[in-house]
Amino acid sequence: MEPRNPHTAINPFTPGFGQVPAYLAGREYLLNEIKTALASPSFSPDLTTLFIGARGTGKTALLSYLSEYASGVGWVTVGVSATSGMLEDIIEETKYRANHLLETTSGPKIKEVTAGGFGIAWENVLQQEGNWRTRMNQILDQLEKYQAGLLITVDEVNPAVDEMIRLVSVYQHFVREGRRVALMLAGLPSMVSGLVSNEYVSFLRRARHRKLDRIPDHEIADAFRRTIEQSERTVGDVAVEKATQAIDGFPYMLQLVGFQSWRRNPANTMVSMSDVEEGIRMANAEMRTKVLQATYGELSKGDIRFVNAMLDSSDRPTLAEVASHMGVKSNYASKYKTRLMEAGVIGETPLNTLRFELPRFEDYAREMKEAL
Repeated sequence: MEPRNPHTAINPFTPGFGQVPAYLAGREYLLNEIKTALASPSFSPDLTTLFIGARGTGKTALLSYLSEYASGVGWVTVGVSATSGMLEDIIEETKYRANHLLETTSGPKIKEVTAGGFGIAWENVLQQEGNWRTRMNQILDQLEKYQAGLLITVDEVNPAVDEMIRLVSVYQHFVREGRRVALMLAGLPSMVSGLVSNEYVSFLRRARHRKLDRIPDHEIADAFRRTIEQSERTVGDVAVEKATQAIDGFPYMLQLVGFQSWRRNPANTMVSMSDVEEGIRMANAEMRTKVLQATYGELSKGDIRFVNAMLDSSDRPTLAEVASHMGVKSNYASKYKTRLMEAGVIGETPLNTLRFELPRFEDYAREMKEAL
């Protein structure tokens, strides 16, 4: 077989929604803990995990990666979004993915015929009667015969969806009953906070909460370089440094900058500095429309007032300083600080000062402020 021509290699960067990157930079420790839990025969708290982060922090990609991994180690995996009808989707998708393990015929089935055919014993298989919990129990009973677990992943969690609450409520009973189950949820900080505060699913407060923060520059640089080199192209140190500065620890930007840089001159064996510079320009434009504009558009007037006060303050302001610029007391301003932190827009340092957490958001917000 002839070696693959590096000039025709497929672009290895994956900025598309939910695609699994070649290298999940900065998530190795987190992933190893969950992989260990999936491989263990006993229940682990890591089997109930919430991934929390702003847009573009890699939540969906993590769910996709873990689903693929779990499938390879004996789990049946089902992924849904938090929308109406999600419970029925879980039932049907589980049947589809575990069809080699399940008796899928509903209704009565002949179990035994006595001599002469005068006596017939019947058994029921996966009857559709009953509520969602009893129907799931029928499926879990059969999976248990093969020691197969069921991993359910839910993206874009939304506490306003009744079925979301129902799923978590029933899941905790599966756990108490010793079922081999796992539940991994992903969502914006505000949505996860709303879900966890629901009195009917307080069980989630004891789950693993994984906040997806900024990735260190050295891991971004390593992932950028390795992704290029695994597809038999090269990239210079200065170009990697330039890309790393532009990415600023943001997983989505890593894939955007890489994807746009790669495609400039795909026939060249090297991704050049000019390729990276043009890639950064294109990535910034896409980041602006897909993340920054969408995030800013969801802010309330009070949120924007807080953001503008941060722009008028020092580089790392305290809450009191921001409140002063707003012309309000700190306890009033704190509710907007909480909202913006839950949205992943700002963060708080160990010294209790505030900073913009979402890459490029500060510059975008300043543009919006000046346009008023």
